[in-house]
Amino acid sequence: MRPADVAEALRVQEELRSRVDLVGPGPTAPATVAGLDVAYAESGDRLAAAVTVLDAATLAVVDEAVSVGRPAFGYVPGLFAFRELPALLDALDRLAVRPDLLVCDGHGLAHPRRFGLACHLGLVTGLPSLGVGKTPLVGEWVEPGPRRGDWSPLRDGGAVVGRVLRTRDGVKPVFVSVGHRMSLDNATHRVLALTPRYRLPETTRTADRLCRRALAAAPA
Repeated sequence: MRPADVAEALRVQEELRSRVDLVGPGPTAPATVAGLDVAYAESGDRLAAAVTVLDAATLAVVDEAVSVGRPAFGYVPGLFAFRELPALLDALDRLAVRPDLLVCDGHGLAHPRRFGLACHLGLVTGLPSLGVGKTPLVGEWVEPGPRRGDWSPLRDGGAVVGRVLRTRDGVKPVFVSVGHRMSLDNATHRVLALTPRYRLPETTRTADRLCRRALAAAPA
């Protein structure tokens, strides 16, 4: 779980990515959906990992948990999962409600080695997962149409690794990719269901607030 160095982390990614289910199709009517996010102290030596579980129909928070600690790995682009995964798993273990779907603030397949945080978390937990990024990590795309629900493929090296999805009319799109046990079509539908009012999913918004509050309240 905690690789000794970058070389070992890369080997772990290479080994695990072949086990990821990128077909799904995943739950089309989940009862609960979890949002996961991590906030860092300005010094970079502390973090707070938060999980909020929402009722998929009402989007009300039904459970939440947080874990405050130190990053488990160095700051290396493309290896953020190793930095955040232990704290996120600790927060997930503290939940009373086991969610039907994980929605990560980050990427899944849309990753330089096709194994982003959403893939890693989904594989380790066995839960269906997807990633929603505010900005792209890899790939090229054309701007999707201006209306909510419009999307265009996110391509990298000739392969489709996600979708550039408009969640609000005339607002910047988000970047959706499959994590584990999900299809891209289903992931797109789930993200739209989680964005009735704002650009970002309610899962991300609630988890972001929780981890920031926890970090601010934690002793230095």
